[in-house]
Amino acid sequence: MRHYEAVVIGGGPAGMMGSITLGGKDVKTLLLDENDVLGGQLVKQTHKFFGDHAHYASVRGFEIAQKLQEEMAKDPNIKVETSATVIGVYPNNLIVYAKDGKEFKVTYKKLLIATGAMEKQLPFINSDLPGVYGAGAVQTLMNEYGVMPGKRFLIVGSGNIGLILAYQLIQAGAEVRGIVEALGKIGGYEVHAKKIKRLGVPILLNHTIVKAIGDESVSGAVIAKIDEHFKPIPGTEEEKVVDTICVSVGLTPLSELAEQAGCKIEYIPQLGGYVPIRNERMQTSNPDVFIAGDLSSIEEATTAMIEGKIAALEMAHNLKSTDVENEINDEIQTLSLFRSGPKSEKIRIGLEKFGINVKPVPEIERHGVQIGPQGKLRAIIDCTEEIPCNSCEAVCPFGAIHIGENLNSTPVVDYDKCNGCATCVIACPGLAIHMLKEDVENSTALVGIPYELLPLPEKGQKMWALDEDGNYICDAIVKKIAKYPNKTNIIYVEVPLEFSQKVLSVEFPKRESPFVCRCEEVTLDEIERVIDSGITDFEEIKRLTRVTMGPCGGKNCKLVVLGILSRKTGVPISKLSHGTSRPPVKPVEFSLFTKRDDSK
Repeated sequence: MRHYEAVVIGGGPAGMMGSITLGGKDVKTLLLDENDVLGGQLVKQTHKFFGDHAHYASVRGFEIAQKLQEEMAKDPNIKVETSATVIGVYPNNLIVYAKDGKEFKVTYKKLLIATGAMEKQLPFINSDLPGVYGAGAVQTLMNEYGVMPGKRFLIVGSGNIGLILAYQLIQAGAEVRGIVEALGKIGGYEVHAKKIKRLGVPILLNHTIVKAIGDESVSGAVIAKIDEHFKPIPGTEEEKVVDTICVSVGLTPLSELAEQAGCKIEYIPQLGGYVPIRNERMQTSNPDVFIAGDLSSIEEATTAMIEGKIAALEMAHNLKSTDVENEINDEIQTLSLFRSGPKSEKIRIGLEKFGINVKPVPEIERHGVQIGPQGKLRAIIDCTEEIPCNSCEAVCPFGAIHIGENLNSTPVVDYDKCNGCATCVIACPGLAIHMLKEDVENSTALVGIPYELLPLPEKGQKMWALDEDGNYICDAIVKKIAKYPNKTNIIYVEVPLEFSQKVLSVEFPKRESPFVCRCEEVTLDEIERVIDSGITDFEEIKRLTRVTMGPCGGKNCKLVVLGILSRKTGVPISKLSHGTSRPPVKPVEFSLFTKRDDSK
């Protein structure tokens, strides 16, 4: 039987930060974690984190885990037991855990439980087929063990985990056939959604999965639109040819050990499910037990680390009478900043049920996308959603980007100070910044795209330029590849001037020709063949291919077709006829034209 002043259960971001803080306050601490390596969810996260630089903004998740591990290793007050599975928490502050096939017992004065959460399940027909995974399981296989469980994926759920997984799958060379979301809006950050939409991944709102297709493993999926009661609408079913289905419909806290420790548990849906009742300083109804991280509320790793620190500071005060009041208040104020944006509304509502209110914070400043002065190499920031992050402001060496006191404010650029260094581009966790410079004299533009895929293109290579939805816009010529140690590289491509503000991504040309007109499924090859045959009049191209004649009326593809025509003929778009706009300008039912208003 061993005794410690403090025991921490769970070696994720909350538990690690709690242990570091306790050790720093001279508290003898034991950290227990069931995994071989500390880090929790951090070790499988290859993306850069949002937040501020005091809390590892712009650092990739697995690198944060490494930094915290290194910090813990330096502290003799911290004892770490990995591969240690806690069996239960018993009266008289007793913990029993298993390690190497043996049972161990330890007692404590104060306990921090940071056991995290598990993935929620979604019932649908054949959901037990091999090939149906939780999103976290796929991340573990892919990012920790280098095992790709499939080739063609469907993701169910558009929260941050689902969106991030989609991007990571594409980075690993897999094909993501789509994301279905039951709600009418994207659940995660818009910058994450934009990042994958630019790569051509469709996000279908008000949709769900109905069944998995297959005998011995997944060979497809049936999805359908749903009504306001979340019921599938008959006749809207659609089959997707996939071999893997990833369910990402949220997390639920792992509260069993807290309940065994005598903590009162309450069901708070806004916080994720059954959570221990606690105060602002993370102390539960059992004064010897504290909680932090996803066990407290389902949020980001950054808030988990802050909660772990707050809990540990209060524990140190209880144990050593250490004066930590100012430190705790500073961390609580930081939490309030992180939770002051619209994405944290549910968390605020949930915390209010415990009598915890987010402290007053500075007002959020909101700004739209700025284009800046034409002809100057400059940063274009496509980040208009109020999320807690100031990476671009923090790294700008010239003070050209302003966020303000509230981390949830959207950035504004002072283009008199911006010199085009692109430091903000490689720091942005959402890849929401690109570079732009127009060359009006030569009717071209240089666009710098953040690029985290392999292989990298070569200088002089032709690529396809894509818009915000992954649609082909025009051909692009690679002019420069800027490589950076953090693996966010920048591909500078030259495109026609008229597309300078539409190009947001690039990809290697594929063997199959891309759709230029998605409504009528007209490909680039078809349009080029017509032009090569001698047809250079836009109206005639339209009649021969039906391009621009679909439901959108050419709103998405007319300029692209004119750009192809301009490239093939050498005639500037401004000199080309763009055809005639005919009614109806929007799709209406054909029966409308059989009805008359005889009242006049």
